[in-house]
Amino acid sequence: MKGVVNLLGTIRQQEGIRALWKGLGPNLVGVVPARAIYFATYSQGKHAYSQLNHGKETPIVHMFSAATAGLTVATCTNPIWLIKTRMQLQSEKPDLAVHQRYRNSFHCLTMVLREEGIRGLYKGLSASVLGLTESTLQFVTYEYLKSTWVARRKAERIAMLPDHLPSPTSPLSSGAAVYHPNTAADWLDTFAAAAFAKLGAAIITYPHEVLRTRLRQTPENGIQKYRGLAQSAKLIYAEEGIAALYGGMTAHLMRVVPNAAILFFCYEMVVAAFTNHDGHV
Repeated sequence: MKGVVNLLGTIRQQEGIRALWKGLGPNLVGVVPARAIYFATYSQGKHAYSQLNHGKETPIVHMFSAATAGLTVATCTNPIWLIKTRMQLQSEKPDLAVHQRYRNSFHCLTMVLREEGIRGLYKGLSASVLGLTESTLQFVTYEYLKSTWVARRKAERIAMLPDHLPSPTSPLSSGAAVYHPNTAADWLDTFAAAAFAKLGAAIITYPHEVLRTRLRQTPENGIQKYRGLAQSAKLIYAEEGIAALYGGMTAHLMRVVPNAAILFFCYEMVVAAFTNHDGHV
């Protein structure tokens, strides 16, 4: 945490407060379609894989659904994240080592196409594919927690209600299920499950974030220092040590964990709002 605070102070002193928002444009452009594509592909994939699995939702179904969604998003949005990374890595001050080369996101796009070709927009894609393990692990963990821990805690709260026991004429006495809307405590459990799932997945798979960022760096004098996953990992380890593969993890976790928790929380609320009491949308 101290390192993050010191870095924020250094950036503000050397480049100004505006530098803390570098890359915001492509980030805003990329987040909405990326999340929409991911959840739509995941939902459809879960339905399709469940049908192939005789209508059963299992961890394997969740794993394949998350992997399919992650691969689709990585392929569709890699150019956006490459531009965002290039904009963030350059400095606002011309006398610093990494001077400002790109005027804006569109200028960055045209320069990459002119100097590196269409393939240049997909640098770092291999690391993103490797990063599918993060989203896959996150979704599998989240689905497991939702169907066990969250569901069990909700059942315990329902059992404590004064009117939870069925009367002879109630729907429960005839075997019908009674709909219980989520309470604030249920939604808080969903939020916590999403945060925990993302925290564990992000810590376990973090090195791919470092590799992806290095692969997307602007070539220096036309020379690309990092050219592939294995070469980049070996070079980072040789020059900086194993700790470099976890550099910036604190700042990363501060961003992605609350982001994922809020995202899943909103997703579940939207699904609940458009779902009938019998479980059909």
